[in-house]
Amino acid sequence: MPKVKTHSGAKKRFNLTQTGKVKRAHAFKSHILTKKTTKRTRNLRKNGYADVTNQDAIKKMIPYK
Repeated sequence: MPKVKTHSGAKKRFNLTQTGKVKRAHAFKSHILTKKTTKRTRNLRKNGYADVTNQDAIKKMIPYK
């Protein structure tokens, strides 16, 4: 059985927790921040978790993490 290639985009964006959840960052935090409120940008710093419906697909993209 050959090795599975890791998806380059997914390995930069997702991490797995100890319990197997998929950790992700919030979107809309990279530029055009002046029009966004301070409260909004502060909340975007926090990590989130990928939805349960997408977890299996993401785990297949990052098999060795």
